Amino acid sequence: MHGHIKMHHAHTNVIGLGDSSVWKVPFLPRVVYLFLAPLSVPVITPLVALAHLKGHPSGVVARTVLMIVLGLYSQYWLLINVSGFRSMHGALFCMLVCRAMFSIPYIHVNIFQHIGLPMFSPTRRPKRIYQMTHGVLNLPRNPLLDWTFGHSLISCHVEHHLFPFLSDNMCLKVKPVVSKYLTEKTLPYQEETYLSRLHLFFSKYQELMVLTPPITELVGLQ
Repeated sequence: MHGHIKMHHAHTNVIGLGDSSVWKVPFLPRVVYLFLAPLSVPVITPLVALAHLKGHPSGVVARTVLMIVLGLYSQYWLLINVSGFRSMHGALFCMLVCRAMFSIPYIHVNIFQHIGLPMFSPTRRPKRIYQMTHGVLNLPRNPLLDWTFGHSLISCHVEHHLFPFLSDNMCLKVKPVVSKYLTEKTLPYQEETYLSRLHLFFSKYQELMVLTPPITELVGLQ
């Protein structure tokens, strides 16, 4: 949590620091990236987590591995003992499918809310309020996505970046206040639908996900 806030929040849309280029895979065609590659996320995620443990104390490594194993085994146990799965292979396949199913919107949401918005130079970044309001976008409320990923990642992402330690529920409560305040101060409060962002990324995939983004200078706001 604290690492995410220090890296991503502190350097939101700052090129080379907290920008979302980590999500870019330029060599993949747009259809593969947007609709097929995310299906591999359930397999890749534990491997990436283990790779990031390199150089950490052995206690941290052991704790992380234990939590990963415990999480996977807990779902497996529930599927076998509660949901009524009869075979190990069936339960494991269900675990893979349910994770893969939500990996597609997970990748989409993470690129939709930052990429394609103003990007800033590390040496000429704007003040925080301008950085967050220009570099973050909300998606409309969606019961399935809200329940799966939380309000902070979907419909309250602007609020989450402005107040990173607020809970999901509090982000939702302050949303009208934040929207009203930014409107009164003539600052952007960016919202766009999931389908419109998907259409944008599909039609401008080369520009958004392959080429280096242009740097934005907020002249007159500093």
